Amino acid sequence: MKFNGTWPETLSILRHGQSAGNVARDLAESKSSDVIEIEFRDVDVPLSELGHHQAQAIGQWYAEQPAHKRPTIILSSPYKRALQTAEEVSKAINVEVVFDERLREREFGVLDRLTSRGIRAKFPMEAELRARLGKFYYRPPGGESWTDVLLRLRSVLDSLARDYADQRVLLVCHSVVILCLRYLFETMTEEQVLRLEREVDVANCSLTTYRFEGKKGTAGQPILETFNFVAPLKDSHERVTSEPDRQ
Repeated sequence: MKFNGTWPETLSILRHGQSAGNVARDLAESKSSDVIEIEFRDVDVPLSELGHHQAQAIGQWYAEQPAHKRPTIILSSPYKRALQTAEEVSKAINVEVVFDERLREREFGVLDRLTSRGIRAKFPMEAELRARLGKFYYRPPGGESWTDVLLRLRSVLDSLARDYADQRVLLVCHSVVILCLRYLFETMTEEQVLRLEREVDVANCSLTTYRFEGKKGTAGQPILETFNFVAPLKDSHERVTSEPDRQ
């Protein structure tokens, strides 16, 4: 995919560390529960203790990189788990964090806090509709489809070109946002991005990195350099987790 205008020198995308919501979801699934028991609204779900350690490991890894390899700006989803991850990196390399609500998690509407089993039990017609339409286009009542997420991310690309040209940008966000950004940058089809989602679990605190190839200040070609990169966690002997968000 070709982009007109100026672009960041590099764009790195970091999934948040393991969250209390990831842990609660795993517990609910293991017990075959209908409901994910967690006291927070989704925007306020914090990192787990392991999630903090994972975020600190990424921050330390960046601090050990040459200065020209470190981010110069961090844009973060305002959801607490993402913000806490961004703050750990920011402390390690002394870089500003800017909130961007367009990087937030997909909104689940009436299906919030329900497991797949719970959705089938409480909203069987929605479960049937989701199965028929597929997750790419299905929008739960009060929530978002993947295509809704893509609409807000397209405006993020405009902001990157306008406000952060020639910088090294780190986005801190959520797994579905990472997959949707790959869809945009690599001109994927619905089938391709959903196959990627089925085949690869985006790990907590994994890095996806693009560089822009082309004459500086003109159209650039985004080149995928890393995807699901977790070497910083392994080097720090932190456990790698890939609990999916409720996509």
